[in-house]
Amino acid sequence: MTKNILLVDDEKTIIDISKKYLEKEGYVVFEATNGKEAFTIFEANNIDLIITDIMMPEKDGYDLIIDILEENADLPFIFITAKNANQDRLYALTLGADDYITKPYNPRELVLRVKNILRRVYRQSDSQIQIAALTMDYERRSVKIGQYALDLTTKEFALLWLLAKDTDKVFSKSEILSCVWQSYSIDDQNTVNVHIHRLREKLHAFANITGAPMIKTIWGTGYKLEVIE
Repeated sequence: MTKNILLVDDEKTIIDISKKYLEKEGYVVFEATNGKEAFTIFEANNIDLIITDIMMPEKDGYDLIIDILEENADLPFIFITAKNANQDRLYALTLGADDYITKPYNPRELVLRVKNILRRVYRQSDSQIQIAALTMDYERRSVKIGQYALDLTTKEFALLWLLAKDTDKVFSKSEILSCVWQSYSIDDQNTVNVHIHRLREKLHAFANITGAPMIKTIWGTGYKLEVIE
């Protein structure tokens, strides 16, 4: 699944090189040159990981992370900095940094560290799904898009869960009836139409959020789940 990374540094060369290597791995990279700009981007998007310099104009990396953690205490972050004194490392770890990389660094090493952190933080169980901004918990029957809860009926949840379990697959009406309603009757296919319509309306309320899910109709075949980019 695609992960959104916020890359913050006042050195454009560092941003360009790191972004190039991260995007090669399929990550969506948002960029900012200072902490103030970065916080604005964070508030407007569903960010999965922050990579930030410390010494920057307007708002430094420490203050940026402190402000962000007030909004999302579980968000992983990495400091990349020229500051290599022990007290700086210790303070970064005190804030909860997942990694601390000193400049200059190998961008391939950065990518590996990012992969390890994302794998650890966003490890999914069979009862959880996370796709871009969509988070589902089967046991709790909970759904969130970004930071917002989505209220679904039992059948709407089951329908969204089915589509989210395999976003590459196009589900026919017959398959949806079989999996969600345990029915095979052609006469019941209007039920699918009604529930798809209602679920779409609820998802549409979050269409302004990057990474929000949407249901796409594949004419003559069925339905599949995609994310808004």
